[in-house]
Amino acid sequence: MRLFAAVLPPPEVAVELAVEVDRLKRLPGAEALRWTGRPGWHFTLAFYGEVEEGLVPDLSERLARAAHRTPPFRLSVAGGGQFGRGRALWAGADGDLGTLRLLADRAEAAARKAGVPMGEHRRYKAHLTVARSREAVETGPYLTLLAEFTSRTWTVGDLALVRSNLPTSGVPGEQPRYEPVARWELGAGG
Repeated sequence: MRLFAAVLPPPEVAVELAVEVDRLKRLPGAEALRWTGRPGWHFTLAFYGEVEEGLVPDLSERLARAAHRTPPFRLSVAGGGQFGRGRALWAGADGDLGTLRLLADRAEAAARKAGVPMGEHRRYKAHLTVARSREAVETGPYLTLLAEFTSRTWTVGDLALVRSNLPTSGVPGEQPRYEPVARWELGAGG
């Protein structure tokens, strides 16, 4: 199954971001982007890709330990940026980014120790993807609006293991479906 570890924004933050994304969608050229929706919004901590079923119990146990060793922390959705010369547009994060990075490192280490192939380590960049494009897009107007955006701050209280179900209908623009398969409370281990 295709899995990743993530921090999921609470519903009230997703509503605030949805209002901002609606503003972005009204900009000229917005129809060239494939916009993600609220069910898909998350801060990926570690992407695992296809994970053999037999590795999932050990991965889950290690993620639980990682969560328990990490204290709850404050976070907000703020600002934004682009990857791939305008092929991905994202909202950023603000708050206790040090603890967010620590949790990302622990989620990656959990996978490595569980035998999940992780490839090369990359420096963690907190982002929540709001749109993608097959072609490079001029992102200046979008980045200007995102720079002004900051959601309410919330306390991140858990780590989620999420299953990614890729589109199968062949309908253009269909989005992956994301299904949390487990969640572990942060700081529960003292």
